[in-house]
Amino acid sequence: MTDIRTPERKGQVLVLCAPSGTGKSTLVKKLREEFPQIGFSISCTTRSPREGEEDGRDYYFLSVDEFNEKLEAGEFAEWADVHGNFYGTPKEPVEKMLYKGMDILFDIDFQGCMQLMETMPDAIFVFLMPPSYADLKSRLEGRNTETEAVINRRLRNAMKEMASAPKFEYWIVNDDLDKAYGELKSIYLAGKNRPCSNPGLLESVLSTWE
Repeated sequence: MTDIRTPERKGQVLVLCAPSGTGKSTLVKKLREEFPQIGFSISCTTRSPREGEEDGRDYYFLSVDEFNEKLEAGEFAEWADVHGNFYGTPKEPVEKMLYKGMDILFDIDFQGCMQLMETMPDAIFVFLMPPSYADLKSRLEGRNTETEAVINRRLRNAMKEMASAPKFEYWIVNDDLDKAYGELKSIYLAGKNRPCSNPGLLESVLSTWE
């Protein structure tokens, strides 16, 4: 058998976006546990840490002034004002991981996702949705961490985000966690074989014809 030189893979970007309360964080955790080699873009935020969250592991928790300083310096790959708090993805660690050929998982808000569709068009964009409005409302209320006013605001925003679902390549309905995870895993693995993730492969194979 002819020995085909294997060109270096280009890291792919997997972007997962969902209305608040849809179960995105749980799916992200499961994917990272099974594929620990996936790089994860840790976002900066001005909101307060929730119970169990750690600075530098879940988010980089910043003051509004610190966030604005980084924003003005152009340090974010994307950023958004979400429910009255700022979120942003530091650009430098993302660029370093992609340069090394690492895949990167983005767990970001809808606004930031729209920005990445412009700046990273080769990324894989997945929209996670709840099975129903009633289910999402129940999940948000079940957190017992937010006021009724905040929950209603999240539900209004969710309606707007659902209307933009056609902009995404893939849809996953999170009505069954194992099923939803299986679909996300399949999307990630299939993405590794896209031409944009293997830019030198065709040339390498064609070189055997010479």
